[in-house]
Amino acid sequence: MKNDRGLLFVVSAPSGCGKGTILYEILQDKGFYYSVSATTRAPREGEVDGVNYHFLSREQFDARVAADGMLEYATYCGNSYGTPRKEVEEMLDAGKNVILEIDVQGAMQVKERCPEAILLFIAPPSVDTLRHRLEKRGTETAEVIAQRVAEAEGEIACAPNYHYIIVNDVLEVAVSDFRAIVRAEQLKVRSAK
Repeated sequence: MKNDRGLLFVVSAPSGCGKGTILYEILQDKGFYYSVSATTRAPREGEVDGVNYHFLSREQFDARVAADGMLEYATYCGNSYGTPRKEVEEMLDAGKNVILEIDVQGAMQVKERCPEAILLFIAPPSVDTLRHRLEKRGTETAEVIAQRVAEAEGEIACAPNYHYIIVNDVLEVAVSDFRAIVRAEQLKVRSAK
């Protein structure tokens, strides 16, 4: 009755919601694999191919898209970004739970292409809390913070399209909620294909 295939988790959140911190805690479990995205942009100083991104030429990226080799993809500021299908499928077949950390648009593409995917949206307790967290960072101008908050409001409006919403008010609770979702999904009865 046990299915040895891993589960595909798609995680999205507005900037400043603590998604990276939550995922850091979850990825301490060796049963998880964090999917590395592909991009056509050049590596930045210190970035390593296969660790930060899979750096591909435009031709390589387009060939993968044409061969249905990307679970999702988009173009941003003239560069393409996407999730390589082969790597994800190999990890799932090996019994690993795979985490895709992608934006709302990419998540909706994966939802359409992989109906078995489990979508989690990490939300702030409120927009005001999010704004305060971004200001506390001290890394962006007031104009950039306002832009990020406006983008976040649009992303939060998409949260009902996800299977689960985790409100990150207290980190330990959010991590516990994430783990509870994983466990519930592992115990779920899935029909034979």
